[in-house]
Amino acid sequence: MSEERATITPYPDGPLLLRGDVDLRTADGAIIERRRRTVALCRCGLSAIKPFCDGTHKAAGFRTDD
Repeated sequence: MSEERATITPYPDGPLLLRGDVDLRTADGAIIERRRRTVALCRCGLSAIKPFCDGTHKAAGFRTDD
């Protein structure tokens, strides 16, 4: 990863888009491998590939207030 500043952008009724240099970790502190500089993080809780979004929020009708 580079020294690019990390940003998190919430998408209405969808995932959080994470861009930039940041380590993702499990609750135990293990690093979660990122294969892309930009990743979508699940916030509906239904993704089969958590913490990443797999689009399940659409079929589930997930809605956000933002």
